Amino acid sequence: MTSTAPPKSGARAAHPEHLGHVIFIAAAAAMGGFLFGYDSAVINGAVEAIRSRYDIGSAALAQVIAIALIGCAIGAATAGRIADRIGRIRCMQIAAALFTISAVGSALPFALWDLAFWRIIGGFGIGMASVIGPAYIAEVAPAAYRGRLGAFQQAAIVIGIALSQLVNWGILNAAGGDQRGTLMGVEAWQVMLGVMVIPAVLYGLLSFAIPESPRFLISAGKDERAREVLKEVEGESIDLDARVAEIEHAMKSEHKSTFKDLLGGGFFFKPIVWIGIGLSVFQQFVGINVAFYYSSTLWQSVGVDPSDSFFYSFTTSIINIVGTVIAMIFVDRIGRKPLALIGSVGMVIGLGLEAWAFSFDLVDGKLPAAQGWTALIAAHVFVLFFALSWGVVVWVFLGEMFPNKIRAAALGVAASAQWIANWAITASFPSLADWNLSATYVIYTIFAALSIPFVLKFVKETKGKALEEMG
Repeated sequence: MTSTAPPKSGARAAHPEHLGHVIFIAAAAAMGGFLFGYDSAVINGAVEAIRSRYDIGSAALAQVIAIALIGCAIGAATAGRIADRIGRIRCMQIAAALFTISAVGSALPFALWDLAFWRIIGGFGIGMASVIGPAYIAEVAPAAYRGRLGAFQQAAIVIGIALSQLVNWGILNAAGGDQRGTLMGVEAWQVMLGVMVIPAVLYGLLSFAIPESPRFLISAGKDERAREVLKEVEGESIDLDARVAEIEHAMKSEHKSTFKDLLGGGFFFKPIVWIGIGLSVFQQFVGINVAFYYSSTLWQSVGVDPSDSFFYSFTTSIINIVGTVIAMIFVDRIGRKPLALIGSVGMVIGLGLEAWAFSFDLVDGKLPAAQGWTALIAAHVFVLFFALSWGVVVWVFLGEMFPNKIRAAALGVAASAQWIANWAITASFPSLADWNLSATYVIYTIFAALSIPFVLKFVKETKGKALEEMG
């Protein structure tokens, strides 16, 4: 067989008549992102109820909230290899089953320990979805649309976050404003956690309606089925032989993707792997998930009424959606790197203002009016700039930036690092907030500022490149 690489064809756009089908496939795959967002944020509505029911302090409470992220890290680290062995679709179905089991178990816990256990199970599903969604979409989507379709993952996440807050707010009102009020024979917070059964089952059903990734089919020797899928997503006029040959050429090394392939250089991992880890860590160390795991508790701690705190959590989620839409519009137009830099600057401003506002003493249990409004507006500014930049571009980068030989394993390591960083922020926030809330936000501001030189120096643009061109 000749060693000459086939001509690049990955940058072709899907023909208009096929674009609707590609959008459906991407949206169905991104349903895992919806569950990821819903499960991540739904706990926001139960934090104070769990504290009250089990009579635990901030440190123990943080571990129960954050322990799901340990499952996330394990799921993310193993999903790539599982997907390479049994396929992307089977991975989605496993994740859907884990989501369903976790929702039922979390809604009906016997004690604090089994609530934590069910959250770990759900976390494993979230971790799998965090890897499989962007990887599958990147493999199925034509290069011309890959950035926008890749952004479906983050769009689904933020819609899941927003809907969870809206549902929590509705359940809270139905329970008379009491998170521990009786509803459907259980406490309100249990209903909040149990509702996720519905989208989990839908995700599982949708996974049966979308095709397997052409790259996995080719790696499994199912070339004819791969041709059918390629025709579905890229149009009938493409040269299927050339396209399959191109993927086969890349897959020669891709099927060997293991942790060992990531090793090299003077610092254990290859530089590109460290860049992926760096993107993941910075995305979390700006404290974004504090806004979704603890926002109700945060606002109540500075004197906001519980019902209003749930409402502000919902409005923040709406801003999150707006920012994500902005990112989807511009990610393929101005590129991933410029969006990341714009977002970093905006986050520094928002976080800095929050740090300033929280530095003032409470008066009658509340922040002074000017500082209170500043904190509220700055929180929305921070979320907006995160959503229009790092929230989307990190997932797009991680789906695109790695060479074929190491893509699956590198994506798993980077996503795992993201969950570990998420755990560090989530587990530390209650204790840090008790110590000094303003100083905590100063720390997040510093990380947002440091992300600017990191992107400028180390991150390369991937806009418009075929996956087979990554080297």
